[in-house]
Amino acid sequence: MVVATGFFDGVHVGHRLVIQQLTEAAAVRGDESMVITFWPHPRNVLQKEARTLRLLTTLQEKKQLLHGLGVDHVEVLRFTKDFSAMTTREYLSMLMEKYGVKAVLLGYDNRIGCDAKGTDEVARTAEDLGLEVIRTEMVPSVEGYAVSSTKIRQRLEAGDIEGANAMLGYSYSLQGVVVAGNRIGRTMGFPTANMQLYEPLKLVPGDGVYFVQAETDGRTFYGMCNIGHRPTVAAGNARTIETNIFGFDEDIYGLDIEVTFLKKIRDEIRFGSLEELKIQLEKDRDACLSLI
Repeated sequence: MVVATGFFDGVHVGHRLVIQQLTEAAAVRGDESMVITFWPHPRNVLQKEARTLRLLTTLQEKKQLLHGLGVDHVEVLRFTKDFSAMTTREYLSMLMEKYGVKAVLLGYDNRIGCDAKGTDEVARTAEDLGLEVIRTEMVPSVEGYAVSSTKIRQRLEAGDIEGANAMLGYSYSLQGVVVAGNRIGRTMGFPTANMQLYEPLKLVPGDGVYFVQAETDGRTFYGMCNIGHRPTVAAGNARTIETNIFGFDEDIYGLDIEVTFLKKIRDEIRFGSLEELKIQLEKDRDACLSLI
């Protein structure tokens, strides 16, 4: 078994470089590839930024992405405080005993174990245990910026969908269920599907209006999504994710919905009246339609 280990949040272009080398190395050796990942996120367990940390991928999304890249096996280890106390040597030894690992692939910034050894030290420990070490030194970049899950989160929170998507290597999406709203959009000719996320820790892009694709009931449509507090309707509203699906006006309450973000159209604005809001929504729709 040839293994790569890490949290792999987002399975972004940097992770994809590692996974490509993993699957190629396994193929050359006539062996199988495995990714060892964790759940929940270590920061949530160790209470480091736990209140603010949001994830790019749910556990199910991460597993699907990894399998889609050709990984034979994805193992999820439960991250606990006891687990976090394992040293590099203890962790690698466990992988050898439990999964029959023969070779380990190390990314350019892999850190393993409570001793937080750098990649070079991890490599020496692995070799001392009899593991073959495969190194990838490449630091992936997009438009001159090094790719990382942290940078992608920052771009999404700033509404830079195109920048985030470039770093991910695919378009960011949210999954949830359609729930009832206040139906104000319908009275203006813009009915919306209000989404409740399946994973509360999934990162929601910054407030604003976005050009999106919406998939529900086995069909895919274009649309526009508003994320925010609806300041024109009333003050102090809870944050919502509302999608107006173009050419679609069916009752889908209780159904699954996936909203994929393609481009930000504008920031959320407070208008003086619902009529002003309606006029702007018409402009937003035209802007989105022009991008199809």
